[in-house]
Amino acid sequence: MAREVVEGDRSIASVAASYGLVAQRVGNWVAKYRKQHADAQEQKNESEAQELARLKAELHEARMEQ
Repeated sequence: MAREVVEGDRSIASVAASYGLVAQRVGNWVAKYRKQHADAQEQKNESEAQELARLKAELHEARMEQ
């Protein structure tokens, strides 16, 4: 359930409602999941930032060639 919130586009409230749970309980699970997987998320964010910087540099270079 926590992955549905963290990795998907669903809110805590909608996930809780679909499973018949209280939103606070699902929120606690989401917080715990995020804490346990913080390193993986940070690595993903860093990798995405590096890719964005590479693409911006590539775009800048392409514009300069025109």
